[in-house]
Amino acid sequence: MNPAAPRPSLPSGIWVLGFVSLLMDISSEMIHALLPLFMVGTLGMSVALVGLLEGLAEATALILKVFSGVISDWFGKRKPLAVLGYGLGAATKPLFALATGPGMIFTARLLDRVGKGIRGAPRDALVADIAPPEQRGAAFGLRQSLDTVGAFLGPLLAVGLMLLRANDFRAVFAVAIIPAVLCVLLLVLGVQEPERPAGAPRVNPISRTNLKRLPRAYWWVVGVGAVFTLARFSEAFLVLRAEQVGIALALVPLVMVAMNAVFSVTAYPFGKLSDRVPHRRLLLAGLAVLVLADVVLAASTHWTGLLLGVALWGVHMGMTQGLLAAMVADTAPADLRGTAYGFFNLMSGLAMLAASVVAGLLWQYWGPAWTFGAGAVFSAVAMAALLWRRG
Repeated sequence: MNPAAPRPSLPSGIWVLGFVSLLMDISSEMIHALLPLFMVGTLGMSVALVGLLEGLAEATALILKVFSGVISDWFGKRKPLAVLGYGLGAATKPLFALATGPGMIFTARLLDRVGKGIRGAPRDALVADIAPPEQRGAAFGLRQSLDTVGAFLGPLLAVGLMLLRANDFRAVFAVAIIPAVLCVLLLVLGVQEPERPAGAPRVNPISRTNLKRLPRAYWWVVGVGAVFTLARFSEAFLVLRAEQVGIALALVPLVMVAMNAVFSVTAYPFGKLSDRVPHRRLLLAGLAVLVLADVVLAASTHWTGLLLGVALWGVHMGMTQGLLAAMVADTAPADLRGTAYGFFNLMSGLAMLAASVVAGLLWQYWGPAWTFGAGAVFSAVAMAALLWRRG
């Protein structure tokens, strides 16, 4: 290849999948940016209970990715499961507007995450199937970037609607139904899945023989992903921290806007960078940024310090999330990618459950400084482990 030649553009399917993620994230983040405040302020739930719910919800999504990934490998089809998962996510949105107690919120949140769990691994495997191998980092970075554009547009819409509707949570939750429905329509009509090779045998992806085909390098990536999740608990605690430092209720979602704006701006450039530089170097840099973010958030008593910590959190996400997804694709056989993403997310799900529960308990009994301080310590330990593990 001529180094001076322009790099080919990414396939259109990658762009469509990015916009599918964008629309669903607009819908989800309109709700999630306000949900912790709704649960604590309107429904009277404790912060420890919020931490438990967030951990269970995210763990449910990540654990279910194992089964959806395996099924997508078994049938050789990714798109139908992705449509089912996005469709279930859209169907749960009205439940948030109708909720009158913790029980319905638990139901809505868990079903919403079930939808995310069903669609996650097949969608990531579909990205890996469509993207050329030399552009996987850029492909995952672009999808993550567009996903995150939706993640900051959603809170912006939530802020506007909260100001227009005098802090009416339920009105915001009702409007969130619209982009969710559009997301499902775009996926159904706009994505063409690559055909399975003719005559390819249907095999059990989780048989002992096939699991042995997942190399040692892949399982190392799984371990790294779990460690990163332990060091970075649910973003619901960023929202609660914003309220605690005195930000007005209607403006609290702007914290998620700031975090996701930085995440969106950095995800694609760092994804492209990951195609050219050692992955371990980017992982270490991402952990260093997370340590700094946690320290700032632990010490902040004013909104300026809070926004700095949130921005650093977004840089960390941009540096690491697309990178880890690309590393899974690079280390797993093509016919086992769905299963590979499933196991990767299973371990991350268990880590998310543990991290969010511990973060909620620390907040409840010792305060937010302990929550973010513990995140900084664990991130530093993870950095030490990566430095020790060479190659």
